[in-house]
Amino acid sequence: MSYSHLLNKYNIPVPRYTSYPTVPYWKEGLDMEKWKMIFIKEFQESNASHGISLYLHLPFCESLCTYCGCNKKITTNHKVEEDYLSAILNEWEMYRSWMNETPVIREMHLGGGTPTFFSPSNLDRLVNTILGKSIVHPDADFSLEGHPNNTTKEQLDILFRSGFRRISYGVQDNDPKVQRVINRIQPFENVQKATEMARKTGYQSVNFDLIYGLPFQTPESMDCTINQCISLKPDRVAFYSYAHVPWTSRGQRLFDEHDLPSAPQKMQLYQLGKELFLANGYGDIGMDHFALPEDELYLAWQKGKLHRNFMGYTTQHTHLMLGMGVSAISDTGSAFVQNNKSLHDYYLKIRDAEPAVERGYLLTEEDKIFRQYIHDISCNGKTTFMAEYMNLLEDYSFPELEDLKSDGLVEFDQFHVEVTSSGRNFIRNICRAFDLHLLRNKQPSKGPLFSKAI
Repeated sequence: MSYSHLLNKYNIPVPRYTSYPTVPYWKEGLDMEKWKMIFIKEFQESNASHGISLYLHLPFCESLCTYCGCNKKITTNHKVEEDYLSAILNEWEMYRSWMNETPVIREMHLGGGTPTFFSPSNLDRLVNTILGKSIVHPDADFSLEGHPNNTTKEQLDILFRSGFRRISYGVQDNDPKVQRVINRIQPFENVQKATEMARKTGYQSVNFDLIYGLPFQTPESMDCTINQCISLKPDRVAFYSYAHVPWTSRGQRLFDEHDLPSAPQKMQLYQLGKELFLANGYGDIGMDHFALPEDELYLAWQKGKLHRNFMGYTTQHTHLMLGMGVSAISDTGSAFVQNNKSLHDYYLKIRDAEPAVERGYLLTEEDKIFRQYIHDISCNGKTTFMAEYMNLLEDYSFPELEDLKSDGLVEFDQFHVEVTSSGRNFIRNICRAFDLHLLRNKQPSKGPLFSKAI
């Protein structure tokens, strides 16, 4: 089959598989007593041996980036910081009351929104209130997302003193025409300044987020953006496919869809970027990620120890990830919960000293096994089949894998599957072969759910 036919065949709506089962299959009205029991059990079993991960969602942005599908609140009123920090710290105290011992923090990530919207003193208050009655794991990995336009030296200094060593800057694209249409005016000089500032402060890993498939992107503009970024030697690059989901992200309705690259054009942009990264010494890791050979993520990938959770690819292997803040997601390995997406509802729950949980999902044993298959494919490009539920593999997964194999995207037999070099461009589609919730055609709702694979 020609490459253009492959693009047409596999350019279908597919989840990004940051979780399995994926969020649309989760249920509202989860029993909070059951969630509390699950949390306490996992904390007791894993805190001392592995530590826990924390994700803190800081949702505020001063302006709307129209491509963004994240849960965010647009405001220039910085007085909102105080109420929000009080709520998230009250949420932390509620979870602390469930813990029977001092928490060991192994991983912490500040995501958004724009974490660098918050003042240095408020970032200090947030992080050090949490760490004040916690133990920091000796192999801790603390990171944040920063906006090149508003990240300050004082913010970087304060977080560095608290143990942060990695920052990811949302670069997205350097072309002025693209920046205007996505409403993210960000001169390359600001990216350069923010990168140099982080390195001078002592941050060991400075990462860039880039997006391909945005309106008006061309091979020429993409070539310029990536070469400019490579000149700053980011340690890692997340090179994401733009997810066009205007049914959930209203800002994307401002685009003229005729200005978006077609699937073949989008894949051309990705291949161009990939070639440039590889030619400049970066390794191609998992889905959408590139890293320099000395980076910990690259080393973990080489050793087959790469891990993935809602915070992205990581070298940490905690069993409990606690998400706090509006819309944040927690994962115990046997359960997912997501906080209220509405800031108003989140505040009401926290005020009443209740978990601010809107929906969740309790995994079955079947879910856990197929979740592992998807994790293995997305992290290491291969997985070995277990005897449990082999009948389900034969009924649902193997027919999908046979089709993928005939197209040269995987090699597989009754015992294992491995992604081919051509299949690296279709990992989401390969993960779909293990998504029993989709393959059984039990759609949770009508209408589109996921962005297209390409």
